[in-house]
Amino acid sequence: MILWTAMTMSRQTISSTGAWIPESIEVSRGDAVYMAHSYLTKVPPSAIMPFIKALTAPGDTVLDPFAGSGMTGVAALMLGRNAVLYDISVLGQHIGGNYANLIGAGRLREAAHVAMESAGNRVGPVYSVRCEQCGGEAELSRSVWSVVLACPNCQTDVVFYESLAQAGWTKSAMTCAACGTRIVARGTRRVGEAPVLDTVSCRCSPKLRDQTAAPPLHEASADGLKWPDVPIGKDRQMYQASALGRHGLDSTARFFSARNLVALTALRDAIGATEDAGIRSKLMFAFTAVLARASKRYQWSRQRPLNAANQNYYIAPVFYEWNVFDLYRRKVEAIIRSDDLIRTHLAMRPGSAPGSVEYRLGSARRLALPDNSIDYVFTDPPFGSNIFYSDMNLFQEAWLGDLTDHTEEAVVDRAHNGGVRRTAGRYESILTEALQECARVLKPGKYLSLVFSNSSGRLWSLVERATRNAGFVIDPDALSVLNKGQRSIKGLAGSRTSSRWI
Repeated sequence: MILWTAMTMSRQTISSTGAWIPESIEVSRGDAVYMAHSYLTKVPPSAIMPFIKALTAPGDTVLDPFAGSGMTGVAALMLGRNAVLYDISVLGQHIGGNYANLIGAGRLREAAHVAMESAGNRVGPVYSVRCEQCGGEAELSRSVWSVVLACPNCQTDVVFYESLAQAGWTKSAMTCAACGTRIVARGTRRVGEAPVLDTVSCRCSPKLRDQTAAPPLHEASADGLKWPDVPIGKDRQMYQASALGRHGLDSTARFFSARNLVALTALRDAIGATEDAGIRSKLMFAFTAVLARASKRYQWSRQRPLNAANQNYYIAPVFYEWNVFDLYRRKVEAIIRSDDLIRTHLAMRPGSAPGSVEYRLGSARRLALPDNSIDYVFTDPPFGSNIFYSDMNLFQEAWLGDLTDHTEEAVVDRAHNGGVRRTAGRYESILTEALQECARVLKPGKYLSLVFSNSSGRLWSLVERATRNAGFVIDPDALSVLNKGQRSIKGLAGSRTSSRWI
């Protein structure tokens, strides 16, 4: 990502203030805070902190009008600054607010244990299977599932995983065992799904062990459980991009196995019974953090899991079904490590007033803030047509019971699916109005840093034009490159992701 820094109308440059702005930032996505919860195109707090430290003082207020997962708020909090965050994203507010919702490790572990025990008692041992080695009862850690295809020639059922194994794990050599017709996953009709491999924990072995898929010893009962099932309509960009209609994947519940739907619903209900509002919210934070891995979108690989597809609704021909309770237990520990890291930074500032984070659900074009009230703006707006956040956030927001208004999203549609067309002109208008609001609320001579990433020169020009039209002067000496150490998202040039800070 490349970013540039700009200021409200002033002849002063950043270099003349003595503020140090790094030309290049390389950050790891492996720190505890970053790993606690996923969100598309999330910028690590460690990448934001140098800018907040250089351009603000302790006690100052930082604004992010496109806050997403709230990383600007986390960075500000750890440096003793205050943060006001805005976004239309329901999931973003949930994530950003809970990053700053620090709960003691003992209290969180105990509440999570109570919730999991309650959920487990309600649904029974749904992850119990027969151990192939000793014949006893084992617990499923994860199961590998394969799609079943109809041979395009003879209509015989073809289990993709088995056909791939028989072909020596070479896709181009896959054939139908009945008639010898070559099998290609793309475009071939899917007729079902079948478990093919289990990874289990059993007392007869000190390590997790793979075995042939076995039926559960206790069937999951859905009695009294009601899970969310939000339609994914044709007005969503991902409907056509992921061919959801052809595969029958037109609602959120279809992306989860029957067993995991039952376990997730019981766990969500148990979390909802937690009396303390802060702890309940933090438990739900851990819950939404496991949903991608608990869904069918978590791709299988012979070498290692490939994680969930995070920019589309893709279900791979071979995918995982993970033990929900095991995932949740580990995620709670990850969140405890995140809270501990934030507290460590706070402890490095003894005697200083702690920062505060306020996350408001609302449009960047309409900031309910007084003129000249903000000391610095750091923001990371949507990248044109690269990612449709509201579409991808449906998986978590369905369980939260509230959805983002995707008609307000600052994106450029790839296809016209009916309704209001979200064009490049509309995108520029939204961005210009949002940056005008930033100029209004910024104190005179203060700064705005903006991250942007896109391979389209047209969109780069659009963003730069919106910045200047909003009343900002771009400082040519304040261009920085952010390297998150990842492959670029679709459409970005080069082997590293780069974004501009304005």
